Parts: sequence; structure tokens; C-alpha cells
Amino acid sequence: MAFRVALLGGSYDPVHDGHVALGEYFANLLQVDQLRVIPTGMPWQKATLKASARQRADMVALAFAGRAYSVKVDFQEIERAAQGLPTYTIDTLRNLRDELGPQASLAFLMGADQLQRLDTWREWQSLFSHAHFCVAARPGFDLATLPPAVEQAFSSRLGTPEQIRNTPHGLTYLARDFAVDISATQIRAALQRGEKADSLIPPLVLDYIEQHHLYRS
Repeated sequence: MAFRVALLGGSYDPVHDGHVALGEYFANLLQVDQLRVIPTGMPWQKATLKASARQRADMVALAFAGRAYSVKVDFQEIERAAQGLPTYTIDTLRNLRDELGPQASLAFLMGADQLQRLDTWREWQSLFSHAHFCVAARPGFDLATLPPAVEQAFSSRLGTPEQIRNTPHGLTYLARDFAVDISATQIRAALQRGEKADSLIPPLVLDYIEQHHLYRS
């Protein structure tokens, strides 16, 4: 049986319940051996991050603590940023494939908003040679709204959870019943207004934010 790893990347500025729900959903669906959470280092498509790399990694560890499956915070993108290098998913997947071997089932998790922009990612068509891609659809999302090249690449690779669990890479899956829609931008704005946002952020993470005076005006 293949070693199964779900990969959840993000800026986590801050990590919120949507990230946790996404990881939990696919960890259970794919019966993973490990959830690998990968905070971005220097995300080239985003503006300057508010929290430091260490703070974002700390918040991730707190958010995913106590799960029934193994969770590992992966620092490789943060370490690349410390060397002045940008974050590219293709580099991360190549490193993980080298680390975990050719037979491991790697499933990269993302939201539908990321899938909309997949054709702007470096070497995006090569990504499928290293991992499966599992997408959580937001309310109202339809594959027909994707850029044509992305829609064709994604639709032609659709597979079942069982197939993804037992093959190394190359398949896609769309979770149409995943209805969580939370924005880190919306959370930061609420915190800047002095609102606790405790219905959107794991309690341990909210405590950390308050202790470190993050996201205040």
C-alpha cells in the first residue's frame, strides 16, 4: 500500500478554520498517513505578509494540533525565502517527491480560487507529474468558469478517492460539497477593527494572535 500524504500550502496569514476544514476533509477522504502543511516563504503572487514566517508556522502548528492523523509543518519554502528565493509549487513538489519516493501518493489540496489561476503558476502543466490535485469547490463554482486550458487539464484527469489513494500522481478530484468560504483578508480586517473573529479562527491561534499583538492597526 502506498504511503499517502496530503499537501496543504498557504500563506497562513493567519491560518483559519477554512484551512483546517480543508485539510480535515481530504485527510479523511483520502485516508492519509500524513498531512503536510507548508507555509509559503515569499509568495510571488501576494503582497507583503503581515506575520513573520516563524509566527505563521507557529499558528499552523497550533491550528492542526491533536489530529487523529500525523501532521507535519514543512519549512522548505520558508527556508528558501531566507535565502532570498521565491516560492514556486513546482520546486516544492519536486523536493517532496525526492524525499518521499516515486510510489508515495501525494495529493496537493487547494481551493477553487487557486484553481482559477493555475495557468499562471510556474510550469503548471508539469505539476501533475508530481502530485494529484484535489480541489474544494466554493459555493456556485463550476468547472466551466476555468480558463480553457486549466479546465481541459483538470477534467481529463478526474479520478476517484480510491484511485488517488493508490496511485502516485496525475489525477484530480473536485469536492463539490465543500462549502466553507473564509478569507484571511476578511479576518485581518475584522481583527484590525478590534473584533475577535473567534468564529473563524481556532481558539489556540486566536490566543497566539492576541499574545503577539498581530494584525492590529
